[in-house]
Amino acid sequence: MNYEQAKQLKPNEFKRLTGVAPQTFNRMVKIVKKQAKAKRKSGRPSKLSLENQILMTLEYLREYRTYFHIGKSWGVHESNVYRTIKKIENILIREKDFRLLGKKELFKENNNLTTVVIDVTESPIERPKKNKNSFTVVRKSSIH
Repeated sequence: MNYEQAKQLKPNEFKRLTGVAPQTFNRMVKIVKKQAKAKRKSGRPSKLSLENQILMTLEYLREYRTYFHIGKSWGVHESNVYRTIKKIENILIREKDFRLLGKKELFKENNNLTTVVIDVTESPIERPKKNKNSFTVVRKSSIH
């Protein structure tokens, strides 16, 4: 579903689809458009509009589908999906309205938070390098 189809939805259906209210989505669009105007861009323009890029990012964050599957849904390569999602996330993270509070703020006694967001993104596990020597069993020669 692209932005043109999504904006026809009722507000509660839009929120169910994207995870954010239409007003919040519109604020995101303003922020990203402001950043796009300020940045001098070279190269090929994106196949997706800014609204669709934000919608694709929200789809990733909401459904946590793979870049490959999202790319097939939107008709772009998975590497473009990755770059677009990272670009939109970084723009929104820099904006104070979409920034999460730090640990110190969470532990203050006078805060009146009603929602806590937990980041559950996957991170690679560092494993030791495999090499032939680590698996070679040393045999002791026993002479009887």
